[in-house]
Amino acid sequence: MFRFSYRTLSRAFIGACFAQFHKARVNADALRYLTFQSFLWYFNSVRRKIPRQVQEIYTTLKNAGFECYVVGGAVRNLVLGTPPKDWDLATDALPQEVIKLFRKVIPTGVPHGTVTVLHKGISCEVTTFRIDGIYTDLRRPDSVEYTSSLSEDLRRRDFSINAMALDIETGEIIDPHDGQEDCLRKIIRAIGRPEERFDEDGLRILRGIRFAGRLGFTIESDTLAAMIARADNLKTISAERIRMEIENILESEKPSESFAIMSDTGVLDLILPELAACRGVIQREMHSFDVFTHSILACDGIVVADPGLRLAALFHDIGKAPALRFTEDGEPRFFGHEAESARLTQGILLRLKFPNALIRRVTHLIAQHMFSYDCRWTDAAVRRFIIRVGKENLEDLFTLRLADSYGRTGVPPDPRSLDGLRRRITGVLSRDEALTLKSLKLSGEDIKNTLSLPPGPSIGQILNFLFESVVEDPSLNDREKLLRIAENFYKTRLKTG
Repeated sequence: MFRFSYRTLSRAFIGACFAQFHKARVNADALRYLTFQSFLWYFNSVRRKIPRQVQEIYTTLKNAGFECYVVGGAVRNLVLGTPPKDWDLATDALPQEVIKLFRKVIPTGVPHGTVTVLHKGISCEVTTFRIDGIYTDLRRPDSVEYTSSLSEDLRRRDFSINAMALDIETGEIIDPHDGQEDCLRKIIRAIGRPEERFDEDGLRILRGIRFAGRLGFTIESDTLAAMIARADNLKTISAERIRMEIENILESEKPSESFAIMSDTGVLDLILPELAACRGVIQREMHSFDVFTHSILACDGIVVADPGLRLAALFHDIGKAPALRFTEDGEPRFFGHEAESARLTQGILLRLKFPNALIRRVTHLIAQHMFSYDCRWTDAAVRRFIIRVGKENLEDLFTLRLADSYGRTGVPPDPRSLDGLRRRITGVLSRDEALTLKSLKLSGEDIKNTLSLPPGPSIGQILNFLFESVVEDPSLNDREKLLRIAENFYKTRLKTG
């Protein structure tokens, strides 16, 4: 039989129940009956959201005589009514005991009580109830002590909204730190003394900022003050861990919320000083915001779930701070800022250990973002634009341009503004014109044999000249024509003696 208690329900749910019952003017017996029926509906709806595989892992541990609870972000998401992405379980079973119960187990963090159970296509972290020892590296406890107490385990966690546990069998939510109430109030609050939590693991500062931005919560005053006071703890955190938090922020609906909090707390100056330098850098009349606000809004303007594009939007103008110059009339100018932005972005992404392929893609888009098309472009100019940007990068660059426009005012731009260039590009691509050296109807080997040239840089110079000629006039992409042009170029421009 279900163990029913009003405390097992979120306050929001109870409030909704009583509001409806009061409106219906039901008597006390009917109220108790309807509340219980509503609880059964609520419990069953929550249980349906828990994957069958997770329930089976839970049941296996329970049948073996161990306690087991869903913990962490999954419980928070269930309380908030959003689908959980990851599933974590806490148990009084020791890691070795968990390993014996399941066929596929990865010992991901046995010294700290954690293993990952792989069961029917799902992975689930299972951690033994524990009490953490002291933290000397601002990352992990030097030692852990296993405990049979769930409440002790919940006490070591970072924020109240992450310190709830759910018993799948009964539907009971164990909430010793009032996480449900903080969910209802939309508050990020550290457990215990915030300074202690951030001295244990400095990354919790950035995690709290991420939660606040992603969930649209505010940070409780003592927790916020401790974040500001302990911001320097982030200096000890590895680049890889900071990168992962930034990647998580970029997955939010509005990354700008988190970056704004980072700015307010001094965190931005520590981990992204190049972006922080853009605060207060005023732009020309077409912009409603300074460079910093423009940049984080442009990041919001990338609505696709693409971290590379969001990074390009976030950093596309960071070169404006060092490139800033004023005219005699006092007007700000940022000549060459796109190249400086690409250079600074490369340094940031290398520092944060992003993959090289992503760094190349992001910096290339930033370097190309200042294109200015008008209908007077020749077909040759369109071909050069395609070659310079890369056919595979065109849509990304157009997406970045629209996000840049969004960042100027915070109002979605008209995507039809790019239709003219799109039509021109479609026309060029449909004619299958030469857009790479490989598209030439003449190879380097042909040039070497026909002109009797030894291997060397002159062959590459000739090929580049031929390619430029074909870009200007596609009709020249004919083997015989190219041979005549190559021979003439060699005799008049390269041959000596």
